[in-house]
Amino acid sequence: MMRAARYDAFGGPIRVVTVPVPEAPADGVLVEVKATGLCRSDWHGWKGHDGDIAAHGLPFTPGHELSGVVAAVGEGVRSFAVGDRVTVPFILSCGSCRECARARPTICERQQQPGFTQHGSFAQYVALPRAERNLLKLHDNISFVAAAALGCRTTTAYRAVVHRGRLAAGETLAVFGCGGVGLSAVMIGCSLGARVIAVDTSVGALARAKAFADLGGSVHTVDASAPADEVRNAVRALTPHACGADLSIDAAGFKATCEHAVWCARRGGRVVQVGLPLGGCSPVVPMARVAGWELEIYGSHGMASDDFGPLLDALASGSLPVERLVGRCVSLAEGAKALEAMDDGSPLGITMITDFS
Repeated sequence: MMRAARYDAFGGPIRVVTVPVPEAPADGVLVEVKATGLCRSDWHGWKGHDGDIAAHGLPFTPGHELSGVVAAVGEGVRSFAVGDRVTVPFILSCGSCRECARARPTICERQQQPGFTQHGSFAQYVALPRAERNLLKLHDNISFVAAAALGCRTTTAYRAVVHRGRLAAGETLAVFGCGGVGLSAVMIGCSLGARVIAVDTSVGALARAKAFADLGGSVHTVDASAPADEVRNAVRALTPHACGADLSIDAAGFKATCEHAVWCARRGGRVVQVGLPLGGCSPVVPMARVAGWELEIYGSHGMASDDFGPLLDALASGSLPVERLVGRCVSLAEGAKALEAMDDGSPLGITMITDFS
């Protein structure tokens, strides 16, 4: 038996209960969870905003940002053994659908996701399918907390900034929304030697963004609580020749952040939508500007396991100190309460569950 945090109703109490330990799937592994992060996506799932969880059915265990140790191996798994230190992307691609064949596993047609399509990592053990394709071994000098802090936030931001946004040293990156993904994007931009403009309504979030300037590049901040025209003018004023950002990222998924991102891109600039708009969010995108300025607009969702190598190397070398994104480490019971507390807003740093006793 094991301890797991579960809810029986959307928006209902999240309780720590005792449940059977799952078995390793034939193509997967059973992982003893050593660290798992709390993400705003877990809150959305708990509130009933995710169709995959509704399709799975309740009760349900959240959690998708994890690291741990392989505790059991399925029959078809040859590359992993009991005792291996591992992490995993939150998108477990199948490798055989049309999109995987097109080398687009982040939009796999049959993707599985711990914490969404199956019980997640707010538990002592989690069963992970498709291990040969998706599971990743950790360098010995990468801590479990650092690996879990990659989560969906840092990996999602990395792909948005590096792969989709193609940010280069010396370019200007404007990040709208400095929550988990946004702060990760700021950190990555600084590590690449970019001029970063962080935009948020939270003074605390902007202060955390400013602190990443020691990684290289520079960080400037803009208070997004001002009227829209003032925010956009302030962002453009911080770019060379006031022409706009080379890369503009909406990391929040709100109407205002999406619109700001487009309006603040330079002629020929790139815009990446990585924050996930939900519900009735209906941004007004100035398509005449998109066409006339030849803006490139991209969506970005997660990161494939095949692309983790440089990111894990950056963690191992210390050039990307993701531990600085962690706010506090808590017990499983405290993590359940912290997820419920997201009703009142997200914490500035990642809340990490590390005690499952």
